[in-house]
Amino acid sequence: ELKTLTSSQSSNGPVKKSMREKAVERRNVNKEHNSNFKAGYIPIDEDRLHKTGLRGRKGNLAICVIILLFILAVINLIITLVIWAVIRIGPNGCDSMEFHESGLLRFKQVSDMGVIHPLYKSTVGGRRNENLVITGNNQPIVFQQGTTKLSVEKNKTSITSDIGMQFFDPRTQNILFSTDYETHEFHLPSGVKSLNVQKASTERITSNATSDLNIKVDGRAIVRGNEGVFIMGKTIEFHMGGNMELKAENSIILNGTVMVSTTRLPSSSSGDQFGAGDWVRYKLCMCADGTLFKVQVTGQNMGCQTSDNPCGNTH
Repeated sequence: ELKTLTSSQSSNGPVKKSMREKAVERRNVNKEHNSNFKAGYIPIDEDRLHKTGLRGRKGNLAICVIILLFILAVINLIITLVIWAVIRIGPNGCDSMEFHESGLLRFKQVSDMGVIHPLYKSTVGGRRNENLVITGNNQPIVFQQGTTKLSVEKNKTSITSDIGMQFFDPRTQNILFSTDYETHEFHLPSGVKSLNVQKASTERITSNATSDLNIKVDGRAIVRGNEGVFIMGKTIEFHMGGNMELKAENSIILNGTVMVSTTRLPSSSSGDQFGAGDWVRYKLCMCADGTLFKVQVTGQNMGCQTSDNPCGNTH
């Protein structure tokens, strides 16, 4: 009846509700709203929504960047620890080296290095009252500048250079040893008695007026001249354990007294071998002008007479 009355009265104009009706209506609306969990719900497809954050390949790339930064941080930490341990940086500065305004780098402790590359016109030296000790652990110590190299090994010290070398006294500036042959002749330094070389190219080799010139080899010695070989001396001696071979394009001239020791020459105590043919012997003969020639020995007490006489009338 209340609904019928309300609808009939609403046609004539607005109907004022009592306080009780308003409270009942409000309670019913709240009850319906609290029991309706789907109120205001709109079904939406999540794949069509705008997604925020790093997903997919962007996320993988971000992870790779983070890992790379972590690796770089670890490497940087290791390098810092190595530098700190080697240079020994402390609250009072560096314990192993000093840096000066003049560009001097001074090592205060024993340093272990592999290769040192000094700058242009640099100097490596020690303290005034202390020796500079350079040690190689089972390896040679090599000083190299361009093509010039100084190698200090256990049993020898070698110097190699394509442009020459020169040693001088830093105080007096006197040249002690030089390979500048155009300015002066090559002389052995004072105190050096012998020179050991594998191959030497020079115009002449001489000794002092009061000493002998000795050339000794363990194997084979070859003396070659582009325009001839001239050997001059008061007394010239050749001592060989094997054969001696003289070759010339034109002639070989022996000027002076020539003596040959026959102690090592093969000899025969019997004269029958001349006719047996087991030996082929030659006699060395010399002309008056110094020309040497050989004559085959066919019998005992044979002279230098031959049909092909290179000396002419006198031999």
